[in-house]
Amino acid sequence: MGRSAETLANLTFTGPGPDRRADLRTDPELVPKLLADPATRVFELHGDRVAVDDTPGGLRLALRPPEPDDASRLGLYLGSDGDGTAYLAVVGDRPVEGDETPGERTIRQAAADLADFDASLFATALALANWHGAHGHCSRCGAPTEPTHAGWLRRCTVEGSEHYPRTDVAVIMSVVDEQDRLLMAQGAGWGPGRYSVLAGFLEPGESLAQAVAREVEEEVGLEVTDVAYLGDQPWPFPTSLMVGFTARVAGNGPTTFQLQESEIADARWFTRDELRAAVADGSVTASGRLSISRRLVEHWLGHPLDVA
Repeated sequence: MGRSAETLANLTFTGPGPDRRADLRTDPELVPKLLADPATRVFELHGDRVAVDDTPGGLRLALRPPEPDDASRLGLYLGSDGDGTAYLAVVGDRPVEGDETPGERTIRQAAADLADFDASLFATALALANWHGAHGHCSRCGAPTEPTHAGWLRRCTVEGSEHYPRTDVAVIMSVVDEQDRLLMAQGAGWGPGRYSVLAGFLEPGESLAQAVAREVEEEVGLEVTDVAYLGDQPWPFPTSLMVGFTARVAGNGPTTFQLQESEIADARWFTRDELRAAVADGSVTASGRLSISRRLVEHWLGHPLDVA
C-alpha cells in the first residue's frame, strides 16, 4: 500500500477539536464536578439532534451552562479548549418522530456548516452516545453495564469486566481503469440515481489494502492494484472510521462487472464529462458534501461538484 502524493485536506470532523484530557476520566467525580461549575459548556443530544445557533460566522452548537436536570442524564466529558473551558454532552430523551424541537438539527444537516471545533464535539458525542445505546449489557455474561470514566467506559455490574467504545473501521475507495474512468455503484435498496464509490468494513486478520482489494473483488468482481491512502474521516453513523484510498484495475484485466447482487444493484464507469453531465441532469445523485465519499469523487474529478 502506498500513499497518494496528495491527501484530502479539510475533511469534515477532522479539524481541530478539544484536548480530550483522557488523564482526567478516571476521576469518578469528574462529571459531577463539571456540572457544578457554571463555566462548563454543555450541549444536549436528543437522538441524533442538537440545538444550534445560526450566527454571522456560521452555525455553532448552542452551548449553555449546566442545569439541575443534567445530573440525571448520561454525561460525556469531551475535553477542554485552550482556555481550560470544559465541554460536556448530556444525552436526553430521543424525540418522537415528527415532534422535533425547532432549532435542532441532525449532524448530517449541520456538520458541513459547523466550525471545526463544534463539529468535532458533535461527532464525538454522537458516536459515544450511539455506542452507549447499543452496549447496555455485558458481552461476557449478559448482565447490565453502567457508564464510568466520564462516559468513556462501561463496566459490568456483576463480574466487573470493562467495555470500551467501539470504532468500526471501513475502507472506501475510488477505483479507476486504464482509461482513468471512475467506478461508481448503486447499493441494493438505494433507489434510482444514487451512486457512490465502493466501501466496506475491515475484517479481522486483514490489512487495509487487503480490505480494499477484497471488497472490490466481492462487490464487482474486479482485481485492483496500486492501492494508495488518501485520507480518513470519523463517521458517527453509528460509530465508524472511514479510511479512503485510490486503486486501479490490475493490468489489462477485464473491466466488466460481476455484481454481488445482495449488495450492489448497478455499477458503471464514468468519464469526467459523463459524470458532470449526469450530476447536472439529475440522473446521478452525489453523496452529501460532508462525506469522504464525495471528496474522493471530487479528488478524481479535479474540482468540487456544484451541488449540495
